[in-house]
Amino acid sequence: MTALDPIAQLDAVIARARAAQVRYEASGSQALYDSAAKAVAWAIMEPTRNKALAELSVQTTGLGNVPDKITKNHRKTLGLMRDIKDVPTYGVISDDAETGITTIARPIGLIGAVVPSTNPGATPANNIINALKCGNAIVLSPSPKGVPTMERLLEHIYAEFDKIGLDRDLVMMVPGRGSKEQTQRLLEQADLVVVTGSQNNVKRAYTCGTPAVAVGAGNVTVIVDETADLKAAAEKIKASKTFDNATSCSSENSVVVVDAIYDAFVAEMAKTGGVVIKDEARIVKALWPDGHFNREAIAQDADKMIAALNLGDEVPENTEYVAVETTGIGPDHPLSGEKLSRVLAFYRASNFDDAVATTRRIQLHMGAGHSVGLHSTDEAHAMQLANAIPTCRVIINQAHCFATGGAFNNGMPFSLSMGCGSWGGNSIDDNLHWKHFLQTTKIVREIPTREPALEEIFGDYWAEVGK
Repeated sequence: MTALDPIAQLDAVIARARAAQVRYEASGSQALYDSAAKAVAWAIMEPTRNKALAELSVQTTGLGNVPDKITKNHRKTLGLMRDIKDVPTYGVISDDAETGITTIARPIGLIGAVVPSTNPGATPANNIINALKCGNAIVLSPSPKGVPTMERLLEHIYAEFDKIGLDRDLVMMVPGRGSKEQTQRLLEQADLVVVTGSQNNVKRAYTCGTPAVAVGAGNVTVIVDETADLKAAAEKIKASKTFDNATSCSSENSVVVVDAIYDAFVAEMAKTGGVVIKDEARIVKALWPDGHFNREAIAQDADKMIAALNLGDEVPENTEYVAVETTGIGPDHPLSGEKLSRVLAFYRASNFDDAVATTRRIQLHMGAGHSVGLHSTDEAHAMQLANAIPTCRVIINQAHCFATGGAFNNGMPFSLSMGCGSWGGNSIDDNLHWKHFLQTTKIVREIPTREPALEEIFGDYWAEVGK
């Protein structure tokens, strides 16, 4: 191999990052790790930089819109910094006299992170902050379209590192424009891989031989039942569906409405710019004209999406998104899958039980484990949904894409990567967070014996069935 060989270049980057991590850990302290996290957070949150990153992201990927990218960069980073502010990740983090166990935080080492083009600023910043907070180095592999934003973000991070004397080699990216071969090499050489994005990359992460945290596909379904506040539900669905032009994996892709309030809810949707379309075949043909998704509709502003669907003369000027009436679910019905656009699949259910059954079928087709939503005032409905659907999250009466990945008004940790449990083929069922970037060493001491008598364990069982 020559010095210009892409794999050789990547190996050199990995070696530098590993060396930097060893030095970082050797001189580590909670103050150092916290300062490093703050440096990265300010690199993306500083208003001028944030705006420039958002503009560059939309310009180079063609996905989303600038105002919402700015909001996402700020909100996701601020929320993460709130979550980790007082979290101990260095030295002794617990000392339990009762169990005799002292737990010491230890870095994992080198994190390899694959990040998507939908969030080329916020997602890598989130991963970098978590990695540095826990004493790690990180090498990132952006999508080809995300490379310019990643390069600009690194410039801002390095400027902050220079202020505090932090080694730039702690945060690096795959050199050049990236390739599948380089990404695979990174997956194989890192100590932990973190993957957000295409399901092909997720599968590669889980089969690369390196411990992996990768997340399943989104395909959010939301139910509106007969007890819902219809006005609030319509407003929240609109806000979530249109945010950053539906680039979020937590954006609604299907809405299931019970028959009793169907017409009333459609009327409320219209007030928020939601238009119901009855000609499913026409929309499917426009969205998948040659069997592939119409790039003119993916993550575009409303006017461009409407033009791509040839609806310009048929919908009101204030249209923000379209809801296409359908009953189909499965591979032969692409509307039932993830669409990354301001298009909803719109289902009518005879009652709540029917709505749950429809939602289950959609999730089993695509999006199992990720999340579902419910607009309702019936707590029993929330419990029924949670026990019937293969999902890790049931979001109640909230704008789904804001709530699933953490919000200032709910208890979920801030994240851009939602684990989907075994249902989604994932190793985690919670939001990717700082704890996934940390491992521990435990000092185990002898304590007084706590061996129970057999009667303490089996007494009730024996009483019921005999010995």
